[in-house]
Amino acid sequence: MNCYECQAQGRTTTAVAVCSRCHVGLCPEHLRMETEIVSEPRGMGQVSQKPEARRALCEVCQRAEG
Repeated sequence: MNCYECQAQGRTTTAVAVCSRCHVGLCPEHLRMETEIVSEPRGMGQVSQKPEARRALCEVCQRAEG
């Protein structure tokens, strides 16, 4: 799979990840890694898990989420 953003710029670069929101392939240059708190229901509330999960995003989805 190739990087979607590079392809749009006329380059061919191998993708190393997939955006967790829009699912386009991403190379290291266009990949944005974030963390996400994972929680699950337990009893009458929620329990957050440690460590936080990794989340791969493209630049467009990262900006859209603010």
